Order: sequence, then C-alpha cells, then structure tokens
Amino acid sequence: MTTPTAVIVLAAGAGTRMKSSLPKVVHPVMGLSMIGHALRAGAGTDPDHLVAVVRHQRDLVADEILRNNPDVIIADQDDIPGTGRAVQCALDELLRRGHSLKGTILVTYGDVPMLDAATLNDLVASHDERGATVSVLTTIVEDPTGYGRIVRDGASGGVCRIVEQKDATEEERAICEINAGIYAFDGEFLRDALMHVGTNNKQGEVYLTDVLAQAYQADCVTNGVVLDDQWMAQGCNDRVQLAELAAEMNRRICREHMRAGVSIVDPASTWIECDVRIEADTTIHPHTVLRGQTRIASGCEIGPGTTLTNAQIGPGCRVPSSWVSDTHLEGDTIVTPFTLIER
Repeated sequence: MTTPTAVIVLAAGAGTRMKSSLPKVVHPVMGLSMIGHALRAGAGTDPDHLVAVVRHQRDLVADEILRNNPDVIIADQDDIPGTGRAVQCALDELLRRGHSLKGTILVTYGDVPMLDAATLNDLVASHDERGATVSVLTTIVEDPTGYGRIVRDGASGGVCRIVEQKDATEEERAICEINAGIYAFDGEFLRDALMHVGTNNKQGEVYLTDVLAQAYQADCVTNGVVLDDQWMAQGCNDRVQLAELAAEMNRRICREHMRAGVSIVDPASTWIECDVRIEADTTIHPHTVLRGQTRIASGCEIGPGTTLTNAQIGPGCRVPSSWVSDTHLEGDTIVTPFTLIER
C-alpha cells in the first residue's frame, strides 16, 4: 500500500454549539485534545506531509496543534466558507512550500477523536485497490437527519454524489447511508476540481462533496467504503456528544487493559486516559481516575477512589483513596488512605 502524499486535518470551525470560550477541537477527550487525536490518526498513515487548516481562534488552535506535533504544516483558511475552500487553502500552502500534490491526499476533521490510523490506512488501501479518484468513508445509521446522504449508481455501486440535508429531496433524505466526511483523493484531480467548485447551494459554501460529483461525471472511479464501526466517524458538536465520546473511548481503553491482564473491578466507574500504561496483575478498584503519563507496575492495588496524574507507581504498591500527582512511588509502598502526594 502506498502512503499518502498529505493528510489534511480541518480545524477551522467555530464550534459554537459547545458554548465555550475554548475552541471545540481543543476540548480534551480522555487525556488528549480532539485535534490531538486527529493528528495522531493522520500521522499513523506515515504521510509525506501533515497539514492542519485553522481559522477560528487561530493562534490558540495552532499552538495546540504544534504542541501535539511540531512538524505539522499550518494553513490558514480565508473568509470564503466551506470545507472545499479549507482544503484548497491547505493545497495552496503545500504548493507555496514547493511540495508536490501528486499521489493520494487524505482529508479528515479535527473533531472526530475516535478515528484511528488503522481506519485511515484501510481507506487508502481500498482507494488504491479500486484505482479510485475519490474515496469516501460512509456509514449506515437509523436516523440520517442532518447528515449528507450518499447517492450511489445503481449499476456500478459507485458514489454518484453526496447531498447535504438542506439541499436534499424528500427521496434523498430517506437514504440511510451517510457521509462520514473522511476522504481519499487523487491530489492533482482534487486541485483541479476545486478550482471549478462554486457556492451554488443553500449554505453558500464551497462544498468538498462537489469534487466527488465532478469525478463521477468525468467517468472516474468514485469509491464508497462503509464503516462497520460508526464511532470511528462520530463527530462532536456539543458537550453531550463530548461526554458520549469520552464514555465510549473509556470503555474501549478499559477493555484493552483487561485483555492485557489488568483487573478492573468496575469499568463503568473507572476512567483511564489514553496514554496511561498499566502492567499485568495489577487491580484497579472502583471510582479510580488514571490520568496523563501515569505508569503502574505489576502487582499493584489502586483505589478505590484514587486519582493518579502523571504518577510512576512501582511494583506491589497499594494506593487506596488517595491523590498522587507527578510523583514516583518506590515498589511495595503502602499509601495511607486520604493522602495527597504532589511533587
């Protein structure tokens, strides 16, 4: 499988439904900002270039991006709205720096924290195998309200076009296959197509989806890859969705630790952030929170009611009902309950 020429992460939106002074993509999910998760997934495809497009609260978002990955290229979106324009700005920045657009370009979003590199690599593999000009991740949902609908060619099964909710007919609104918003493009076709995309829609925006319609009309292969795991493409628009995403991510993190030999007495009341590491034969008791770069050796008893933040816990320690932060505990340490230990 070839690796992408570039991965473009769109992070220019205002995210007003979060009702927050903090930009949406900077909000944390299980120990990492949403944009941090997106950048990790993109970097996991080993692209030649990783680009993030910013606009709303530009400096704050750019600082968070570079804190997570200092090698990211920052591209600024101008006043022209739409995802298509955001991608065009990213391509212009790559060209300005003298980089080629030949090859596959992935486009993803900064507010889809559960999307992982494996899913993006599967998209690239399908794109390559089909010899596609455009490939898009899709998923099937019971209620497609608010999402772009996938309209397929009845003969070939390829994707004809993607119709936004506000532009859809009644028949199109009944379609339950929706656009997950993550694409693989032939880079040179993408650049040329965006030069001909207008704003003739009810939103008055440059739609990235129109590139797929152009490819189909030009008899190019337009590939739709259906996601079995809907969470991989679940975006976040408000704090309700933020909590739902965190709960699902935590459930999966706990499951991975348990399958690796860690006993978690009550996963529902245990919160473990994504960069925590725990060795086998340790037991985590209920109402415990493990945060940051915490490392726990084997044979420990942690909790109940303990919070560890960037803590290094040696083998055989017992840490009940305590708060331990930025501290190293030697092996076989027994912490008195209701103790606060900070560096």
